[in-house]
Amino acid sequence: MRRPVARRFNAALASMAVAAAAGVVLVMPEASAAVTGGATGYATQNGGTTGGAGGQTVRATTGTAIHAALCGRAASSTPIVIEVEGTINHGNTAKVSGSSCSTAAGVIELKQISNVTIVGVGAGAVFDQLGIHIRESRNVIIQNVTVRNVKKSGSPTSNGGDAIGMESDVRNVWVDHVTLEASGGESEGFDGLFDMKDGTQYVTLSYSTLRNSGRGGLIGSSESDLSNGYITYHHNLYENIDSRAPLLRGGIAHLYNNHYARLNESGINSRAGARAKVDNNYFEDSKDVLGTFYTDAAGYWQVSGNVFDNVTWSAPGTDNKPAGPNPQSTTTVAVPYAYTLDAAACVPDVVSRTAGAGKGLRVSDGSCSPQTPSPSPTTPTPSPTTPDPTQPGGTNLSLGAGADGSSKAAGTSFGNVRDGDSATYWSPAGATGSVSIKWPAATSVSRIALREASGSAGRIGTWRLLDGDTGTVLASGTGAGAITFPRTSLRKLTFEITGSTGTPQVAEYETYA
Repeated sequence: MRRPVARRFNAALASMAVAAAAGVVLVMPEASAAVTGGATGYATQNGGTTGGAGGQTVRATTGTAIHAALCGRAASSTPIVIEVEGTINHGNTAKVSGSSCSTAAGVIELKQISNVTIVGVGAGAVFDQLGIHIRESRNVIIQNVTVRNVKKSGSPTSNGGDAIGMESDVRNVWVDHVTLEASGGESEGFDGLFDMKDGTQYVTLSYSTLRNSGRGGLIGSSESDLSNGYITYHHNLYENIDSRAPLLRGGIAHLYNNHYARLNESGINSRAGARAKVDNNYFEDSKDVLGTFYTDAAGYWQVSGNVFDNVTWSAPGTDNKPAGPNPQSTTTVAVPYAYTLDAAACVPDVVSRTAGAGKGLRVSDGSCSPQTPSPSPTTPTPSPTTPDPTQPGGTNLSLGAGADGSSKAAGTSFGNVRDGDSATYWSPAGATGSVSIKWPAATSVSRIALREASGSAGRIGTWRLLDGDTGTVLASGTGAGAITFPRTSLRKLTFEITGSTGTPQVAEYETYA
């Protein structure tokens, strides 16, 4: 018998010293933001969701630095993109004060602000036991981060136990390619992974992973909190969740191309007049995946194209109205935006390759094939600000390019260096070797960023950078990082490792004009 998961498991920049002491905040060229693609679903409505596009881009490595970046803006609506790398936790997240922010210690506080993007970059961003709280805010993007083990009881606590929580007249939020996870249910001190209440509207959760929690998330905190809605969930993985996948109280939600695996007690719980449009999802090894549960306040659903694989259904009762075993529509829902459905049969595969942080921001092309999206059309033009020497700015030309090399160790691939995924890498067959980025036509390049895989920093010793067309040495040196050389037009750029300590592991070989 399956057991619930609960049992199984003055101003911020009044002095830059605040940021320097708690995690470097680097002013970056405006075009260097890592956000790609654009918002989807209901987040495209009500004026759209663009986050911090058009604003300054900064790099933060602590929670205090994130708060300092928010508080250092000219106004609470000044656009900003905050690129986050490293582990953000209670020890490095303090309250920062300023006229453009309202922060708190022990939580990432996005309160009474607008036009903000928080995006994980480099080796990744992990919010460890630290939640993200959005309150009285609008036009926010959160992308490519992991939030894990946020508790409401025990120690330490944060954000009422929600990984990401929104409340009090929040509008237009796009949460994309995130991983939200717990290690149990309410009895272990955890609450919801993705909660919205008290007037939260026009939100999209896309290409994300939610797992190992008693509660996946909710829309509406009670049967009387019915001011929320216009929420889209698509291409997400819900795995090993007891219930609330999600719980809908009132309002409208659109759920399509999600993969639900091991929903232990119930899944999509539509109640208190909620209307859910449920298209081309794949449910497997689960119980009561759709219906009205734990209340007599009925909700409704429109179903189409879903797959129910090894799903069990309980008997109906006063407070228990499962949609199955043969789910039929009980309402109709019209959505105002365009979308393309993947076939439900391929959803487990395409979601496994796209959902969650560290997946290179890949999305489905609508035909069950992952692809890397183009930079968002709202990405601003380059600023005249001098680029920081540790991080090239502009578009990473390696994304979508080809790759080859001299040799590769077992289990690694040349293509891993240009997929935007820091969790994969290439290694030579020995201590030395080369890897190349190549384009079908001559491309001008003047900078690269060589990023080593997590746990392998410092292994790359001496190296040479060559024009792969002519063999000309463009630069040479020691160690990974950012490398600048005379602007060169070429079709192939080769990074040759000539000396190393241990086996080198190149996670990303980024190239810039």
